[in-house]
Amino acid sequence: MPIRLIRLVLLSLLASFPVHSASLKPVTPRAAPEQPFNLLSGNPLDMAVLRGKVVLVNFWATWCPPCRKEMPSMDRLDKMSTGRPFAIVAVNVKEEADLVERYLEEMPLGFPVALDQEGHLARAWKAFVYPTSFLVDKAGRVRYSLNGTLEWDEPEVVEIIEQLILE
Repeated sequence: MPIRLIRLVLLSLLASFPVHSASLKPVTPRAAPEQPFNLLSGNPLDMAVLRGKVVLVNFWATWCPPCRKEMPSMDRLDKMSTGRPFAIVAVNVKEEADLVERYLEEMPLGFPVALDQEGHLARAWKAFVYPTSFLVDKAGRVRYSLNGTLEWDEPEVVEIIEQLILE
């Protein structure tokens, strides 16, 4: 059986599982990977440029129903956080730019979208399922992680982000 067909079957099986919300889990603080994000616009974005901000880094794919489910709440959170030391970077994993661009025509987002076509960033961040998200503090340390979907603009989540902003 060709590898491509096996991937398609596995992706179909994964997509058929029910979507469960999860919660942010505190982790032992560790430095965020230093690899720059390659934005869909073609520009690089380095984590060092984001120092001084709390950063939500989200790994996702267009074929992933839970990823698609949480994107609107991430966009609302982004809009709520205008003018605050907060940023979101959504990292699309192993998809072509034109596919991501078509998705963004359907779901315009106000925050940067990066491409990780080879999966190097996902491996560096240890994002092996989608969606996987990380909250990085203003000093550039990963402080929370999440495997699964979340309504990012819920008060409990906003409170965690606010605490990180105030540190």
